[in-house]
Amino acid sequence: MTIRPRPAETASTPDGSGAPKVVAEGVPSSVRPDPHADDGRRPVGWLHITAPGRGVTPSVRSWCACGRDLFAAGHRRALALIDDHIQHRTHCLLLVSQEGKAA
Repeated sequence: MTIRPRPAETASTPDGSGAPKVVAEGVPSSVRPDPHADDGRRPVGWLHITAPGRGVTPSVRSWCACGRDLFAAGHRRALALIDDHIQHRTHCLLLVSQEGKAA
């Protein structure tokens, strides 16, 4: 008796269509949600702090889409503007509405 190789058979699906499997069970497929999908959020406020090193004057700039554009140089003024920027985030209508959407 001679055994001859025969072509592989297609695995049948539960509905009996005979379509081949793409991946083994338990293995995630390569089709995943787009990690760069647009969730509707946009940057509205920015705080840029420059503190280059010892003996150099730090500076801070605070921007907001509402029109706010403030600059401060020096230790005390920079710290005051940072505090003011944080306060602005709690009162600006553009920021409050954006943060409410994310929740």
